Amino acid sequence: MTVSPQSVSPQLQLPLDDFAIRQAPGIPRRQRVFCNRHLRMSGIAWVGFDMDYTLAIYDQPAMDELSIRATVNKLVLRGYPDFIVRIPQSTDFPVRGLLIDKRFGHVLKMDRYKHVCKGYHGFRELSKDELRQLYHAKKIRPATPRYHWIDTLYALSEVALYAALVDALEKNGFAVDYARVFSDIRESIDEAHRDGTILDAVTSDLPRFVKRDPNLAATLHKLRSAGKKLFLLTNSRGEYTEKMMTYLLGGSMPEYPTWRNFFDVVIVAATKPAFFQERRPLLERDGNALRPASFPLERGRAYEGGNLQDLERALGVTGDQILYVGDHIYGDILRSKKESAWRTAMIMQELEQEVFAYETCKRDLDRAERLEEEREKLEDELRFFQTRFKDVSRLLEPRSNGASARPSSPQLPSLTSSTPAELEAERARVKRAVERVRGRLRQVDAELTALERKTDDTFHPFWGSLLKEGNEQSSFGAQVEEYACLYTSKVSNLLHYSPQQFFRSPRDVMAHEIGIDDE
Repeated sequence: MTVSPQSVSPQLQLPLDDFAIRQAPGIPRRQRVFCNRHLRMSGIAWVGFDMDYTLAIYDQPAMDELSIRATVNKLVLRGYPDFIVRIPQSTDFPVRGLLIDKRFGHVLKMDRYKHVCKGYHGFRELSKDELRQLYHAKKIRPATPRYHWIDTLYALSEVALYAALVDALEKNGFAVDYARVFSDIRESIDEAHRDGTILDAVTSDLPRFVKRDPNLAATLHKLRSAGKKLFLLTNSRGEYTEKMMTYLLGGSMPEYPTWRNFFDVVIVAATKPAFFQERRPLLERDGNALRPASFPLERGRAYEGGNLQDLERALGVTGDQILYVGDHIYGDILRSKKESAWRTAMIMQELEQEVFAYETCKRDLDRAERLEEEREKLEDELRFFQTRFKDVSRLLEPRSNGASARPSSPQLPSLTSSTPAELEAERARVKRAVERVRGRLRQVDAELTALERKTDDTFHPFWGSLLKEGNEQSSFGAQVEEYACLYTSKVSNLLHYSPQQFFRSPRDVMAHEIGIDDE
């Protein structure tokens, strides 16, 4: 049936733009690309990608269980007691951004100022007094040999196993050398990767360990269709890269016969972060032999090693015309940002859970903010009444030298003419006001403490928010903000945006700018 314009209800006759605005769906928050620094995609000529945990999103619990099992078996061969094979493991225990204190066997979380806010020994939470005695008198220096920074998803299994071993060995009466235990874990897991124990298990059952993103190929195609050129820069070896990328992209689109056709340059075994800092030669493989790469680089070939300068030479562009997408805050994001003018995008697969937790406890967070505002006003009241109490007391108890007493502040000059009885009554009234305000402050502090614990549990039962610590950013969150121009949960989230998108960062707000309209 044909509907004439006259038969349409006036309420339905919307201007085209208005109709589009009302109908256009917003991007779900968990699939958005977030911006720390303005970035115009129209100015990006090349987009580079890491592979592991960037293009290839691993099933984290499955990978952690595989890594722990392989590591424990090698620890037993090193002389550790057999019962460690059977100790309970908690792959939910660690998050990125933790710090291992190898002297005391503690696992710590810091805020952006390197202030230790939470900690565990094994699976026992450290008290505030313990943290204060050990870490609050001197500045923490994470770069020293005493500490080990956990900044990758790959390393989470090390933390889970370390906490479990410290807990189990001590409960079974062993004297634990905490630094040695951690070193043995690191060496064992590295050995399990080198000898194929872990990688062979992954490649033999890729669907179990890797989440194949159905939108990944379309995302790369969209970038290419907009004139962007793409490169792959990964630390993984060629054989593993071939299997993984074939699984991720092979046969995904008829326009691309193989996964290599998506990329104009492919570099494996890149040894990041050394790739950004050293002049290692760029090589190409000829059978089993390696020889120096010849320029220009050929599309469809895989090169090995290399360095920042040679790659920029091969791409024909430098600096902020290159966007590099990776997951490793140090090896991919921080080092590329410090050693070059590349723009950066960080993939954080934990971000979807982080955003979900934030949405879930938004009402509690808003309540906490109101309580903090109330606490600040109550503290102002308390200072006022305490000063007034002192002023009244001084008038009742003149100085011993006979000088007339004066209030410490000119709040109520008329008090000087009050009788002793009036002053006593005023002091009693002010004392009651002080007690009332202090009582309300205790209530506010108790409710804030309960809300903090509740919201922490919503984000993570051990560590709270990945990116925040209390009202501050966590140490990890501060690095994300400083070094990642963009951050998102997976590469295919770019599919929601134009390849010419202008990503705009939110306006920074300092403390003195907050609450002006409320005063």
